Amino acid sequence: MYTVTQLIGGVWGAGGEAGELTVHDPADGRPVTSAPVATTDEVDKAVAAARGVASEWAATAPSERAAALHRIADAVADVADELAQATTAEMGKPLADARGGVDAGIATLRQYAELAPARGGRTLHGDPAAIDFMTPQPRGVVAAITPWNDPVAVSCGLLGAALVTGNVVLHKPSERTPATGWLLARAFDTALPAGVLSLLSGGPTTGAALAAAEVDMVAHVGSSATGRAIAEAAASTGAKVLLENGGSDPLIVDADVDPNWAAGEAALGAFANAGQICVAVERIYAHRDVAEDFVAALVERAAALRVGPGRDPDTQLGPLVDRRHRDQVHGQVIAAVADGARLRIGGTLPEGPGAFYPATVVDRCRHDLALIREETFGPVAAVVVVDSFSEALRCAADSPYGLAATVLTGSMSHAQRAWRELPVGTVKVNAVFGGAPAGAAHPRRGSGQGFGYGPELLDEFTATKAVHIQAPGGGHW
Repeated sequence: MYTVTQLIGGVWGAGGEAGELTVHDPADGRPVTSAPVATTDEVDKAVAAARGVASEWAATAPSERAAALHRIADAVADVADELAQATTAEMGKPLADARGGVDAGIATLRQYAELAPARGGRTLHGDPAAIDFMTPQPRGVVAAITPWNDPVAVSCGLLGAALVTGNVVLHKPSERTPATGWLLARAFDTALPAGVLSLLSGGPTTGAALAAAEVDMVAHVGSSATGRAIAEAAASTGAKVLLENGGSDPLIVDADVDPNWAAGEAALGAFANAGQICVAVERIYAHRDVAEDFVAALVERAAALRVGPGRDPDTQLGPLVDRRHRDQVHGQVIAAVADGARLRIGGTLPEGPGAFYPATVVDRCRHDLALIREETFGPVAAVVVVDSFSEALRCAADSPYGLAATVLTGSMSHAQRAWRELPVGTVKVNAVFGGAPAGAAHPRRGSGQGFGYGPELLDEFTATKAVHIQAPGGGHW
């Protein structure tokens, strides 16, 4: 069992006076992690300690901060297997997927270590007797509140970008994966000056206290509801807010595609990580000409998935993160069926321990169902049949979210229409996942604000200052 300790002002083991939280393995219900719950007073102490070292870390040469990030990447690589095992134990994803998330995090750290020293300001051309330039500076104290569904990859991105640009960081990992966050913080701490990184554990109360604290920036990846609460809290302090939040990503299946191939893409997008991915396929608009064959093939793929604990190497579909989340997913499914949708496979609560939920396909959905309109975040593929590509685009665009969308089509004109017209941050054509390294996008609407990934994330953690220098009295120096 993991016993998490907090890191405040360079001291491990500090705080935890508000009691403890326990995380249970979603595969069998056994307790796997005990973590302290930080109080508001402990949050304030961590902020004050961070302020004490912020100016020194900001003044460190960019090359030195980059070297520190490379050392962090080395330290994370040294404990990669342990991090993957902790992720699987706490939130259930198959071990190979968990290790893939760790490797992605390491790659991101190295990418930012290389890019950060090369990113700078620009010189302005004004009065030839004066000097004018714009320069990026660290924002100061950053609160990073990270999710449970891919805890290492996301945390490495936010923490790495914040640290390499000269900020000090207060990290609160999700209360569902505190041991993963703790192991990661221990690796980071080996390569950083004391106090540059603090680790606070706890649930929503701790997160709310951190969002409302006197920090300079709050970076959050997680649910839209939490993102809205963070934005409201930060509005009272003036802190910059960076949000990458939920989504209900559409998949359009055009009339001219192979329905079997399309079903493979849909299954990957809907069932990977048990659907617990921000850019998972949540709603599918299938053209009537191919819908019947497409749904039949999708049902076959759902039935073929091997369900089991994440630690079993043969598992393809692990459990959901916990039973509370499983109840939310199942509630959406049964409500849709009660309102006229048809359950083709899955949609039942299995007997036995854990938070398992089968790969589920629901067709005959209407666009106004909660299963379509709201984020599900589970292994559920909900299908709406449409009569034209224009109807599919219209429905896909009609959403309170704007994270990503996928279009499967053999028509270049339809592909061009899709990326131009869909009001989302990322559009993928003929692949539910993928894209060039270092891609970045702005989520829209309820899905967030600001760059959450890529080289542009480095700019989010800096503030640009314009400087004008001229000699006194119009003379010379």
